[in-house]
Amino acid sequence: MEHIHGSYDSLLVIFSYIIAVAASYTALDLAGRVSNAKGSSRLGWLSFGAAIMGSGIWSMHFVGMLAYSLPITIRYDIVIVFASVIAAIAAAFIALYVVGRNQLTIRQLLTGGLLLATGISTMHYVGMSAILVDLSYDPLMFTLSIVIAIVASIAALWLSFYFRGGKESNAGWKKLGSGVIMGAAIVGMHYTGMFATNFHPNNRTPFSIGLILDQKLLAYLIVGGTLFTLGLSLFGIVMSKRLNIKDTALEESEKWYKSLYDNNLDGIVSVDLNHRVISYNEAALHITGLTDIQVLGKPISELAKVIAEPDRAKTTDMFVNAFKGMRTTHETTLIRNGQVILLSVTNVPVIIEGNVAGSYIIFKDITDEKLAEQRIHHLAYHDELTGLPNRRKFNQAINEWIEARNASRLPFAVMVLDIDRFKMINDSLGHTYGDLFLQELTTRIQTSLEGQNVMLARMGGDEFTILCRNCPDESEIVELAEKIINSIQIPYRLKDNDFYVSASIGISLFPQHGHDATELLKNADTAMYEVKRKGKNGFMFFSRELDDKLQQKIELEGDLRKAVDNGELLLHYQPQIRTSDNEMIGVEALVRWNHKDRGLLSPGTFIPIAEETGIIYEIGTWVLREACRQMREWHLAGGPLIPVAVNLSSQQFHQPDLAGYIKAILDDVGLEPKFLELEITESMMMDAALSADILKRLNEYGVRISLDDFGTGYSSLSYLKMFPIHKLKIDRSFIRDITHSGNDQAIVATIIAMAQNMNMEVIAEGIETKDQLDILRDKDCQKIQGYYFSKPLSANDVEESFFKPQRSYAELSLFDS
Repeated sequence: MEHIHGSYDSLLVIFSYIIAVAASYTALDLAGRVSNAKGSSRLGWLSFGAAIMGSGIWSMHFVGMLAYSLPITIRYDIVIVFASVIAAIAAAFIALYVVGRNQLTIRQLLTGGLLLATGISTMHYVGMSAILVDLSYDPLMFTLSIVIAIVASIAALWLSFYFRGGKESNAGWKKLGSGVIMGAAIVGMHYTGMFATNFHPNNRTPFSIGLILDQKLLAYLIVGGTLFTLGLSLFGIVMSKRLNIKDTALEESEKWYKSLYDNNLDGIVSVDLNHRVISYNEAALHITGLTDIQVLGKPISELAKVIAEPDRAKTTDMFVNAFKGMRTTHETTLIRNGQVILLSVTNVPVIIEGNVAGSYIIFKDITDEKLAEQRIHHLAYHDELTGLPNRRKFNQAINEWIEARNASRLPFAVMVLDIDRFKMINDSLGHTYGDLFLQELTTRIQTSLEGQNVMLARMGGDEFTILCRNCPDESEIVELAEKIINSIQIPYRLKDNDFYVSASIGISLFPQHGHDATELLKNADTAMYEVKRKGKNGFMFFSRELDDKLQQKIELEGDLRKAVDNGELLLHYQPQIRTSDNEMIGVEALVRWNHKDRGLLSPGTFIPIAEETGIIYEIGTWVLREACRQMREWHLAGGPLIPVAVNLSSQQFHQPDLAGYIKAILDDVGLEPKFLELEITESMMMDAALSADILKRLNEYGVRISLDDFGTGYSSLSYLKMFPIHKLKIDRSFIRDITHSGNDQAIVATIIAMAQNMNMEVIAEGIETKDQLDILRDKDCQKIQGYYFSKPLSANDVEESFFKPQRSYAELSLFDS
């Protein structure tokens, strides 16, 4: 049979390849849209994508046919042409359906590839049969074209599935590269099929008479179809991109919302209009202690059973209000495994298009928060160290009690309690032991108050207050105060030593001593300070006379602050006498205050005020400097060369570098260290290590140390063993009754014998009678001090009464010799 041979137009061949690439790229781009679509939207995208891809493949096919020129006029059966279009679109539909799945197995890939290859091959050879000439095919090349169609289809499906959802920055280039490969495979199949075709000059009868296209009209149809396909593809791509952006934004928003929902530390439960749980996060299960099975799909009324019974009605009301469009917040309590959990709950209505569609229940565990709030509130009204009510709480309680008693005017009492010698413990042992002492003290007072309608509070430091609510009888108040004092007097074991303290208690009564908290506390405070002034370790009721004394004390304090600068302080000196020959062997410097209005005041009047206010350091420094200066002046005037004894205050003793402080004063006035004797008390030496270091440095410098009030403190023997002490001073309390007290005589004799055996000097103070002197001489006490020989004298009086006669006697003795 005669064959007709033709030739290819290279430009149209290239154009056909470009169409194939465009169709392939479009297919890849639409594959992702199809895979993400659901329901009717998926079918719409499948149909739209199949129309674009099928039209593109068909256009490529017929452009490729037009690229082949034959020497005869070619006409086409339009019915068959449209049949080929249907085949192309069907093939594209199959392809997009396959790659639009969530998973693509080997079996699905091969099946889809075969169906796509069948569709493409059908489109090609049906389209070829539209040419109204006789055709025949080379079996080998025909088979090869089918194989190419199958391989190309499988490759196209795999590439479409692989790149359908790429969102990385180079995904577009990957799709374009895949489109180039797919386009080449489709074109390869087409031109292999064309190469397998033999054209014969015999014309065939068309399928339908009158539906015939010549090659020129087909060219216009192809161009129109191509433009339509490209336009539709471009429109599809643009729309796809826009929808992708919108879907991506929606998807991103949904992921953000889901992340916020799932990872929120607060529990979130979503409830529908039927009051059933439709979703929840992990925090909700963790907080409530419930499981998935107990929550999902369950009526919210069942979950409400975990709410504590007293809070259920309120919680239910708040929940119902959310379905009325109201946002509500409240606190409630749930029981989780027997444990009480405090919750903060917010009910938020879900409103869609103006209607309530459900509700979110958002809740968080605020148990720790509430406990912290309670602790803060507790600390605001309680002392942290002892756990007792503090000043704020106590004042509040007094005001409440006054308000309750205002009508009846029934009395109640307020006690102010201060610990005597607490500062000594705190200064010598440190704040840690001071805190331990206060805790033990608190326990003792609380024990004393058991069974009483009272409130004990710590106002700060070592000051406590007691509100006696029902003590109409003063005898009951007295009994309670005595009980407290007795319990406090029992020794405290601290740092391997026993420490003794006492308490001073001031008492005021409502309404006779005050009508508000401030006045009652002030007056009780005044009574307490009067107890201290009179010797401590006791109690006293407030009186108007005490108020007058308080005003005087306040005035004295103001004047005392200016006394040093105004030159109102002066020193008196009491001679210390040797009993064997009545010679003066030293003097003790004693401060006096020459008040501008009240005249000469003794130390007992102003030294306690100075110690309370801290002025004692300034006064003590002046006394030390003035005593050393005066003694140096006496030495320069001819003597005698005797020492001066000066009492050290606790503040002076515990200052940093006491030895340096003493040395600076002695160097400044020019007095040798051996002529200064520092009198200290046992209470200053509670911290043995610190005291030993201070006394060692003073001893090395040459200053002498005298232990004042010996025998009245505690652990005296251990102090004598540990510290470099040169002299013991027997307290006047043992001398006062020595003439008729055998015990006092025994104590004095023991102290004297002990001091002599330890090579220490001993001096007795407070000697006022010859009988006292005789007993001391009999006990071999060689040094004494007291009114029997001389009261404290001014510097001029000492000079005139003792030093001048002594100097004259010395000069006369020297002249006689």
